[in-house]
Amino acid sequence: MLSDETAITSILEPIISPWYESIKKPKIAQEQVLSKLLIDYAKTDFGKSCKVSEVTDLESYQKNFPILDYKSLLPYLVKVREGNFESILSEDPDYWVMTRGSTGNSKVLPATEAHLKQIFSCGARAIINYALRKKNFEVFTGDILNLNFPSAVHNMTVNEKKVTYGYSSGTYARLNPMFDRVSLVPRQEQIDAIGSGITRKLWEKRFDLVYHTAFEKKITATMGVVPVILSFARYIKRKYGKKPSDIWNFKALFCTSVPKIQFKYAPIFRKYFGSAPIIEMYTATEGVFGQQLDELPYFTPNYDSYFFEVKTGNGIKMLHDLKRGEWGSLLISSCMFPRYDIGDLIESAGKNYFRVFGRRKTLTLLEHRLYRLFLGWIL
Repeated sequence: MLSDETAITSILEPIISPWYESIKKPKIAQEQVLSKLLIDYAKTDFGKSCKVSEVTDLESYQKNFPILDYKSLLPYLVKVREGNFESILSEDPDYWVMTRGSTGNSKVLPATEAHLKQIFSCGARAIINYALRKKNFEVFTGDILNLNFPSAVHNMTVNEKKVTYGYSSGTYARLNPMFDRVSLVPRQEQIDAIGSGITRKLWEKRFDLVYHTAFEKKITATMGVVPVILSFARYIKRKYGKKPSDIWNFKALFCTSVPKIQFKYAPIFRKYFGSAPIIEMYTATEGVFGQQLDELPYFTPNYDSYFFEVKTGNGIKMLHDLKRGEWGSLLISSCMFPRYDIGDLIESAGKNYFRVFGRRKTLTLLEHRLYRLFLGWIL
């Protein structure tokens, strides 16, 4: 058994070691990431218009490159769809994906080869880190419940060709090569066959498909959007009289896409899934930005893959420079977009631990300020 564990560890450690190294020296990791990103941005019309050739350090990067949001990206994305990907991207996109639109209309974004590679490599870190930390590799020996959104929803014209696109979670699940080795049940193609809508009736059809397809299989984990996972659990309890923990022996639950996972949702999860550990991931259509490092209920950023800034009340700071209790709006530079305001509010717990506590909305800001004022903050 020891030799088997040693062999598995030797395979997994090279995949995750860049993350571990970046946590030890985040400043150096972020400098290296920015250096690589500037090479990509120099290939784009936007980068050239920002005089990327004159950027030599963080200060000049922040001076030359403005902060972007989805609205300001739209004119460039129109050009990408017309065939001029160099307007904002360093490579032609392979796919297009859409967000869930949980805070408004869905955003439709390109997905380049480099972006997809980061999604898949960083997305695997939560599972690998958990297995290595716990010395428990059973999570790899079974199947994973597929509760993702459909990957084929709408059509649009890109460079005079018809392109089908869908929700990012389903698209990434369908394309991820890891799931050829760690099976999704059911396959994403089966999910897509039910239909593109997200009505209650269609979700119930998907949940029935998941239940019947996975019933006699060895399911060791589920990974996905928290509200969907909980909706599935409640549905099968109501219809079939069984909780997920009555049917499957979960080794871990990998949860994402909502704030306050550990503080708000964990107790509800335990009601349906038993004592299976809840592993938080910070993911979005735009990237996989971090995952839970240890038992503490926070995530740690992928400093080696994305460049993180935070717009605080005292100016813009590097994420890794935030002191315990400091918070603000997260800005992310990636292989696709520079200085992208993703709309999330993030708070530091110190020592490279963070939590996203909501979207940047008036009520979220008011709630956070009142909580800090009257109750302090628990980290």
